[in-house]
Amino acid sequence: MFNLKTVRALPALGLLTILLVSANPLSYAQGALEEIVVTAQKREQNIQDVPISISRLSGQRLASKFTGGEDVLALASTVPGLHVESSNGRLAPRFYMRGLGNSDFTQAASQPVSIVFDEVPMEKAALKSFPLFDLDDIEVIRGPQGTLFGRNTTAGIIKFDSRRPTEETEGYLKVSGGNKGTINAEGAVGGTLVENKLTGRVSFLTQNRSDWINNAHTGEDDAIGGFNIFAGRVQLLWTPTDNFTAWVMHQHQDQDGNSATPFRANVFDKGSNKLNDNYDRNTVWFDGGDNNPALIKSHGTTVKLDWEVGNHTFTSITSYQDVYDRFGRGDIDGGYGCVFTCGGIPSGPPSTPFSPSNSPFIVNVDTGSELELHQITQEIRIASSLDGSFNYQVGAFYFEDEFAGIAKNASAGSQDFVVGSTSNVDNTTWALFGQGSFNVNEQLTLTAGVRYTDDKKDAVHSRPASGQLAPISLQDDNVSWDVALAYALGNDAQVYARVASGFRAPTIQDRLEDDPEVTTADSETIMSYEIGYKALWEKVRLSLAAFYYDVDDMQLVAVGGDSNSTSLLNAKEGIGYGVELDLDIAVTNNLILSGGFGYNKTELNDDELALPSCALCTILDPMNEDGFAVIDGNPFQHAPKWTMNLELDYTQPLSGDSELYLYTDWKLKGKTSDFLYESIEYTFGTQFEGGLRVGYRNNARNYEIGMFSRNITDEHNPIGGIDFANNLGYVNQPRIWGVEASYRF
Repeated sequence: MFNLKTVRALPALGLLTILLVSANPLSYAQGALEEIVVTAQKREQNIQDVPISISRLSGQRLASKFTGGEDVLALASTVPGLHVESSNGRLAPRFYMRGLGNSDFTQAASQPVSIVFDEVPMEKAALKSFPLFDLDDIEVIRGPQGTLFGRNTTAGIIKFDSRRPTEETEGYLKVSGGNKGTINAEGAVGGTLVENKLTGRVSFLTQNRSDWINNAHTGEDDAIGGFNIFAGRVQLLWTPTDNFTAWVMHQHQDQDGNSATPFRANVFDKGSNKLNDNYDRNTVWFDGGDNNPALIKSHGTTVKLDWEVGNHTFTSITSYQDVYDRFGRGDIDGGYGCVFTCGGIPSGPPSTPFSPSNSPFIVNVDTGSELELHQITQEIRIASSLDGSFNYQVGAFYFEDEFAGIAKNASAGSQDFVVGSTSNVDNTTWALFGQGSFNVNEQLTLTAGVRYTDDKKDAVHSRPASGQLAPISLQDDNVSWDVALAYALGNDAQVYARVASGFRAPTIQDRLEDDPEVTTADSETIMSYEIGYKALWEKVRLSLAAFYYDVDDMQLVAVGGDSNSTSLLNAKEGIGYGVELDLDIAVTNNLILSGGFGYNKTELNDDELALPSCALCTILDPMNEDGFAVIDGNPFQHAPKWTMNLELDYTQPLSGDSELYLYTDWKLKGKTSDFLYESIEYTFGTQFEGGLRVGYRNNARNYEIGMFSRNITDEHNPIGGIDFANNLGYVNQPRIWGVEASYRF
């Protein structure tokens, strides 16, 4: 069992171990590591040859993260520098890389980390929440990727690639059951449909968990926390000739349940960031929110055409994504009571934890929203495969989406929503890009690229009282570029240096419930500098990078404060620097140790920027004459100072081509500030979670059975808060454990 001193020592101990192993790699192993192939530059390359900081998850390392009904939020801290969080549950994840992200909870918000699913960018939050199953790999690509992937990639991208159809008939079925009524199943089958012409694959996922959180205010047991999810994917791969392929994929999801984030009122005492006696993981006290329902229904189709002509490949990727039903609702104040009609004294039975003495300030906020979203993308590119020292790719990209959102509100205890503000935001983008690589000699390679982007947004808002507001239009264009030099140190190592720029397009606010005006944010631009070293020995794979970046006109969102408003704004400058380390060690043929460490130092630079702050917490920033917190010099919001991941994959061979297996993974993160201002209550210290899978695998008969646990030590980690009326927080998922069986064919 970990104690606090152990946890605090882990980053230093882990880094020391990594450095010692790296200094003498050949003395630690008898096995060998396989080559890793990535497509970070839209072509297949050995990860050791790409002059970018990249982490890749696949196989056991990928499957274990999502055992027991986990969603994309489980990726937080699983690789260096990556953080994922949400104040809206699994249906609206927010991603941060190297400390750079966006905490805007609204559905039309732009993010500096782009999610790319099967080569298609998923722009809005509703598209980023698609369930993860039947994946080939996940690539986490750090730093600006503006040349090949476009705007809104100033922090990096996360690429998800599904398993493609194969000629051989193959597939799998995996089922699991666990505590809290957790029952999951996923599977796939694929193979040849027409000999040498057509292959296909069908895959599915179903995840179910029972409600497990009691609503003590209404007296309902097991009222909140459950979900029912179904998702499916159908693929066809047509190869009518040797030089032409057409890949068609259609996927669908249907998620519902009472799984919106359960906010918990007054779980921090003033002057402390520790969960107090008001906190009970299994109980909330909601007088609104209708037990926090959340649902989404969406489908999408992608068509990719590849045509090889001589030494060139012409590629077309067309995609349509449609969120045709998305709804969420919650008790945002996390408790019960009122401020306007009963003088700030909470209502309810005096025996409840929220007594007047320890909860002097509660306000009723019961809100939600529904939306529809349509996204169309088209990419065309030409890539060379020349025999000489120079190769290139050029292309064009078009993006269009239409967002229609309706905010709704209800009085405490009411089940009927009243329509609030409406927002219609249309975004159109087009771009031209090119990148080339030139082998200067056998050791030195130069890679350079450039992209021109034009981005336009048009918005129409309305309020119930005042009707339609004046339309808003924003437009900007940008030229982004990158240059990288890689120098090979033999066949299995290289050093590299990379300079890259990036661009996040202007943003228009899409939810106006408590805001006096519609706010916008101008474009932000970034310059990033990175140096790195990559090496692959027989037994050790090492990747080390150091980076520095400078963001001009950094887009921020001020959420909450005692005015409970949301405002978009720009800071003059944000800077970040740090290091990242990825390491795999084949200790023996049966034991692989993996680890990663990321350090991020971030700072906002704007001596004129001051914001409303928490109503009841302890502010650490200086206050100006208006009572606002001056945030100049503060770290970025939701930017862990460091992250660390440790993994162990062990197999014990048995007779008959079978084995026992054990896989355990641990992730840690350091000091993190939840808001743009700094306070004692919403600055969280070191946190960790661990997972475990153990079982039996029969390779001759292609089946395995085992047990699993996520958050195995049942850590209660506060991961965020809402600050407008009470010291409210929300926490991580509880320990989930169970059994799992799978069969491959």
